[in-house]
Amino acid sequence: MFDLGWNPLHGVPSYPVERFAVLADRIGGILRSRGDVLLVQAEAVVALEAAAVSLVRPGLAALNIVTSPYDRWFGQWLRRGGARVEDIVAEPGLPIEIEAVAKALESGPHVDVIAMVHAESASGILNPLPEIMALARARGIVTVVDAVASVGGHQFDVDHLGIDIAVIGPQKALGGPAGVSALSVSQRAWQLILKEGAQRDSILSLADLKRWVDDGRRGLPGTPAPLEFFALEAALDRIEAEGMENVIARHALAASATRAGLAALGAGAWVPPAKASNLVTAVPVPQAVAPAALIAAAARLGVELTEGVGTAPINLVRLNHTGPRAAFQTVLANVAAYGAALRQAGHPSDIAAASEAISVVYSR
Repeated sequence: MFDLGWNPLHGVPSYPVERFAVLADRIGGILRSRGDVLLVQAEAVVALEAAAVSLVRPGLAALNIVTSPYDRWFGQWLRRGGARVEDIVAEPGLPIEIEAVAKALESGPHVDVIAMVHAESASGILNPLPEIMALARARGIVTVVDAVASVGGHQFDVDHLGIDIAVIGPQKALGGPAGVSALSVSQRAWQLILKEGAQRDSILSLADLKRWVDDGRRGLPGTPAPLEFFALEAALDRIEAEGMENVIARHALAASATRAGLAALGAGAWVPPAKASNLVTAVPVPQAVAPAALIAAAARLGVELTEGVGTAPINLVRLNHTGPRAAFQTVLANVAAYGAALRQAGHPSDIAAASEAISVVYSR
C-alpha cells in the first residue's frame, strides 16, 4: 500500500483560529495602520479586485492612475460596476507626473475615489505617492493603493499618508507566500463600502469580511489553507527579526549598488533614482539586441534576468533585487551576468569596473 507518511506536507494541522487576529495586527504594524486589516485567501490580484468590486456603485466617480496592466484592470473592474472612470495614463513605462494628477483634479468633476500602484515591478518605477495622497486628502477623496511591490522595499505609512485602502501581497519584498494577501481599510472607506447596495455573499465582498472583524476576528470564512498562513507567519517572523527599517534599507542599498554597477558597466538605468523602485532595476537594452538573447545568455550563467513588461515603449531587461535577492551576491551576479550577456552580443562592458562599483557601495 502507498505510504503517505513520507510526505512532510501530508496531514498539515489547521491554522489556529486565535492566530488570525495576531497575523492581522502584525501586518497592521508593518503598514503602520490602525485601520482594519483583512486577510484574503488568495493572491493579491484577488484582493485588488475585491477592493474595486466592494467600492463601486453606479455613478461612482473615480480617477485611475495607469502605469501598468494592473491599473488598467482596476479601471475595468470599476467600469463593470457602473462607475464613471477617468484614466490618467503615464508616459509609456514611466511614473505618473504629479502635475497631471493635479490638473485632472482641478479641471474635472468631483472625484470619489483615486486608485494607483505605488511601485511597479513591471518597469522598475516609483509613483509619487506622498504627493498624490496630499492632493486626495485635501479633497476628501477615498484612496486605493496597490502596495504589493513596494511594502518592505520603500517607506509605507498608511496612517501618515492617509491611505484608505492599501493592498499588499507578502510574496515580494517581504519574502512570503503568494497564496494569501491583505488589505488595510479605513473607517472612511468602510462608509463607502457599506452603503446601501454593498456587494454580499461573494469572495470579492469586503463587506462580508467585515463580519469577521465584527465577530471577534477568529475563524476566517471558508476553509483557510493552513500552509499559506504558516508561511506568512514565518515571513513576518523574519521581517520582525531583521526590523522593517533594516529591510527597507537593504532594498535601497541593493538598488543603489545595482545602479552603480550598471553605470560602471556602461549601461544606464531606465529612470533616475528618485523615480526608481528599490525592488527591480530596469535597463534599456542596446538597439538591435533582443532582450530574449540577453536573458538566455544570463541564464546559461545561472542568473535569472527578465524582460520588462507593461507600457514601456522600448526593450527593457529587469534585474531583480527583491526580498531575499536584495543582497550583495545577487546584485553582483545580476550585473556581471548582464555584462557578460552584452559582451556575447558584441557590446563592450567593463565587468571588473562594475564589480568594483558594487563593492564600493556595499563597503560604505
